[in-house]
Amino acid sequence: MKESHKVLKAAIDKVGIKQVAAQFNISTALIYKWCEDPSPAVSYKDASGTVNPLDRIKTIYEITQDLNIINWVCQLADGYFVENPKINRADIEAKVMINIQCIIKEFSETLAKISESYNDDKKISLKESEEIRKEWEDLKRVAESFVRACESGKFE
Repeated sequence: MKESHKVLKAAIDKVGIKQVAAQFNISTALIYKWCEDPSPAVSYKDASGTVNPLDRIKTIYEITQDLNIINWVCQLADGYFVENPKINRADIEAKVMINIQCIIKEFSETLAKISESYNDDKKISLKESEEIRKEWEDLKRVAESFVRACESGKFE
């Protein structure tokens, strides 16, 4: 994972440090500090406001373990959080084609649910959208498991 200060610097560089500082009504020096590699010796208690906002959010999540925090941030970018599935080696068949067939099956089920929902009355209700969401999440889980297995060398 990319370091938070680098992510923050890249984002701030797109609009300029002065604009960000003005929006927050803080000094550009503080923004520069947020974009620097933090000293490992500096704790949150000693940092006197220089801990960058991304690290603060990370720490709040680590303390609370509440995924609503992560979901909230994702929703700001018109998205939502999808947790990576835990790979259970026993669940992953060593043959690539069997995994591909599982992905196709889940994709077909997702499309079938969408078609079924729409064909009933040419509308998709809230309840139907929840069912579509479930199928979509199943598809993503199966596909992500396959990709992670590929990345871990399972099929070499």
